[in-house]
Amino acid sequence: MTNNKSVLNWIEEMKALVKPDQLVWIDGSEQQIEQLRAEACSTGELIKLNQEKLPDCYLHRTAVNDVARVEDRTFICSRKEEDAGPTNNWMEPKKAYEMLYDIARDSYRGRTMYVIPYSMGPVGSPLAKIGVELTDSIYVVLNMAIMTRVGQAVWDVLGDNPEWVRGLHCKCQIDQEKRYICHFPEDNTIISVNSGYGGNVLLGKKCFALRIASNLGRQQGWMAEHMLILGIENPEGKVTYISAAFPSACGKTNLAMLIPPEGYRSKGYRVWTVGDDIAWMRPGADGRLYAINPENGFFGVAPGTNAKSNFNALESTRRGTIFTNVAHNLDDNTVWWEGLDKNPPKNALNWKGEPWDGTTASDKGAHPNSRFTAPAKNCPCISPELDKGEGVPISAIIFGGRRAQTTPLVYQSRDWNNGVFVGSIMASETTAAAAGAVGVVRRDPMAMLPFCGYHMGDYFGHWIEMGKILGDKAPKIFNVNWFRLDDEGHFLWPGFGDNMRVLDWIIARVEGKADAEETPIGFVPKAEDINIKGIEDEISLETLRSILKVDKEQWAKEAEGIEEFYQKFGDRLPKELHDELEKLKERVK
Repeated sequence: MTNNKSVLNWIEEMKALVKPDQLVWIDGSEQQIEQLRAEACSTGELIKLNQEKLPDCYLHRTAVNDVARVEDRTFICSRKEEDAGPTNNWMEPKKAYEMLYDIARDSYRGRTMYVIPYSMGPVGSPLAKIGVELTDSIYVVLNMAIMTRVGQAVWDVLGDNPEWVRGLHCKCQIDQEKRYICHFPEDNTIISVNSGYGGNVLLGKKCFALRIASNLGRQQGWMAEHMLILGIENPEGKVTYISAAFPSACGKTNLAMLIPPEGYRSKGYRVWTVGDDIAWMRPGADGRLYAINPENGFFGVAPGTNAKSNFNALESTRRGTIFTNVAHNLDDNTVWWEGLDKNPPKNALNWKGEPWDGTTASDKGAHPNSRFTAPAKNCPCISPELDKGEGVPISAIIFGGRRAQTTPLVYQSRDWNNGVFVGSIMASETTAAAAGAVGVVRRDPMAMLPFCGYHMGDYFGHWIEMGKILGDKAPKIFNVNWFRLDDEGHFLWPGFGDNMRVLDWIIARVEGKADAEETPIGFVPKAEDINIKGIEDEISLETLRSILKVDKEQWAKEAEGIEEFYQKFGDRLPKELHDELEKLKERVK
């Protein structure tokens, strides 16, 4: 498979630690994948679904104590505590290795070690990176084969290069008291123990693609961001690419796979999905910012996904998909989740594998964080650029959050540094669905709060530096808020496909074809410049004006919240952001 000494030595070292009964090299071939599926079905790890209705689709259940990412058990083990920063958990590396090795020791006895070589990004792309994950879980192997590029071609590209990311995953006993996901940025190493849930064990996902990669990006002059990438094709065939960051529950996947309203479709507009979750971006030869999606699949939340909310996401799951912790319809051997349709199965098993009658049950059939792992190529609007290694040029970057008031529907930053400020203050208000008080503002800078692999003050500084490198070629930065409410708590903007109307204005601004009004926070569209043709019965020009309005009093209060938030970064907060805050305070007086 490979003669890379650094790889072979590390595998021998890990074998001596975990003591597997046998070792299997993953070559990514369909034949091998099929064998592993059959083996997983024979042990009950996977359930083969109706092959007529859902070809090559399978169901998996995790342990009931292992259903989501565990942020309190996720650590950045940098050599210096201050480098992890105030938003991360830190553990001293030597102590962490000792603890993890003690937990992992002999944990593969009676089990197989699978060696997964994978590429984040198209194999051989100058923007791609290579990782090797060792795991004792077929579920992990099969998911990694969907989410990343796996196989011999990865070894061929790596050659003798010692620069690759090490990943060790040990299921152990799925003991939540001893569950840890640890990242060693100086060693490019990730170790995950006592979990079988995707977000904790698919080490290419958040662990590598964001926490390790954000640190590599800072060192090497590029950016690893928690962003979707989409292309908007106009009737003349020109495609403009946008990346966008949103905290959870703000419609990120819906935007990534947006279907334009009929008025746009009939004119020939199309939306292309390059990525739904992560963007790696670096300056190209022409000085512009280019992005790739380092992933090859979608790891989406099932509940709420349906033909109306996200047709393209649902279509992506029709073939070659692994469903995790959803309900199992025994009548036709398919799957179901809340929000899929209004016909819950009567004869079913819930996500725990217990008998469940969806027509009478008070408990949910699918876990709220149940998932689908689907190949990106299944998506009806997947971009032909997905596999092109050079990436796509980014013209605009969008930040967004969920705010009932304060933040207008859309505004443009004054310049790059002001845009970094806009990203750093991103926030959402807690809803009734979240635990705790309603309406509390939670800041999630660039939607990276749980995923930044180093001190977030330094991360802001890296954004500032990237602006200097890009100069006048830098993408324009915007903020959107689809979630303005009226006094009765109803949404004022229709959202979903109609968000295209806001993207249309953003592109017009990028191209210098649309006017804007200057406000204390940035440039806001004139209501007349947002196209509401065909939805006049849903939103009037007057209502549109109201959700574009910037209230100085509200923003003065917002500035106080920002100041308090910034304090946690101490002297690592870039002076540029401190200056932006002072300017905002002055403008909202």
